[in-house]
Amino acid sequence: MRKAIALFWELDPLGWRRWPPARFLWLTAFIALSSGLVYLFPRSILAFLLFQACLLLIYYAEIGRAAQIAFGAVVLGLLMPFLGTVNGYYLEVATQVGIFAALALGLNIVVGLAGLLDLGYVAFYAVGAYLWAIFGSRQAAEFITGAASAFPLSPVWFFVFMILGVLVAALTGILLGLPVLRLRGDYLAVVTLGFGEVVRVLANNLDKPINITNGPKGITPIQRPPLFFQPVLQALGLEVNPYVLYSLYFYFLVMLVVVAATLVTQRLEDSHIGRAWTAIREDELAAVSMGVPLVRMKLLAFACGASFAGVMGVLFSAKQFFINPESFTFLESIGVLAMIILGGMGSIPGAILGATLVTILNLQVLKGVSLWLNALRSAGTEIWLPFVGSFSLVNIPTQLEPAKYERMVFGVILILMMIYRPQGIIPSRRRRRELTRGRAEAADA
Repeated sequence: MRKAIALFWELDPLGWRRWPPARFLWLTAFIALSSGLVYLFPRSILAFLLFQACLLLIYYAEIGRAAQIAFGAVVLGLLMPFLGTVNGYYLEVATQVGIFAALALGLNIVVGLAGLLDLGYVAFYAVGAYLWAIFGSRQAAEFITGAASAFPLSPVWFFVFMILGVLVAALTGILLGLPVLRLRGDYLAVVTLGFGEVVRVLANNLDKPINITNGPKGITPIQRPPLFFQPVLQALGLEVNPYVLYSLYFYFLVMLVVVAATLVTQRLEDSHIGRAWTAIREDELAAVSMGVPLVRMKLLAFACGASFAGVMGVLFSAKQFFINPESFTFLESIGVLAMIILGGMGSIPGAILGATLVTILNLQVLKGVSLWLNALRSAGTEIWLPFVGSFSLVNIPTQLEPAKYERMVFGVILILMMIYRPQGIIPSRRRRRELTRGRAEAADA
């Protein structure tokens, strides 16, 4: 993509070089066109995908960092919430993308920067989710005697538990890191996989003899954060549906956490801590010989990565209003790992792009194609096929719906990525140099 844009810029068919402000005009026109299409055709998946492509175009556009931030703020801070009021499903998709982007950024610290393969990352997500679900509902009264009237906690406590989610998940990450300090590679992956399953099984069985998690039944209802701005809207005479308000509220909360996670990850990557993680990833023995504190850096990587999952778990439980152990399976960890592999391990924009692509593929493309096929099947549509002739779509079995083959599609995508672009879509600079040097050495050999 970057090479294509660079070639287009080099050829200069529209005179961009002679008049640089044209780049801003074309970018503004594309954003306005895609937004208008979503507004005019609120149920069109293609229109919304075109609007989402604005962010990728902004990232690759040569307009300067300040201008990119300004355009991104307009798209995510103004246009996306407005279009979300036109079709609430789009805002739900954007919120889910933000949740998985934060999870991908956290796992990217552990896997991409420190080189520690973690297959149980969803366990930290579950810790944060159950932390608020238990105390933000009447579930805490089941095992805290004499405090039935104190639970559920007031919605204001939600913000306190966001901070507690960071701390508790980080502590859980340290507890996981302590017994696996001497492990690496496949052995580390097996241990972290077991840790993730242990947390899920505990959540599934801690309903007896003391009912802490309510077992497989899950916990509901869970308190949501207070709408502290609703009285202001009422004073202004604006009556807004509470469902729409909460959708916008959670969207901005998730975006705020994603921005904070991005800034923290960027600062860590450029610091001496990030350089120590990179040294550990490349060669632990060489890192130790150069004075890198191996134990402290590994524990710090687990703690930082887990903290992002913990705060998103608190947000997730409040947003969903209901959680159970089936929300935190091993496949969720694999999905987050697939996001950073697809986007590029060790790359911050790559992790965000991978989370966006995988979430959109799951929530929009595959399900949209399945709904489209079901509509054609219900209408009895017939098509003409070579060597077959007229074929009625009613004869297509429901087992062939694309939405049921989500994991298979992810597997095919990962196989193709490992063959044709192992560095990811947006690789980090170091990763790109390593693979380029490796190919050159292989060619010389």
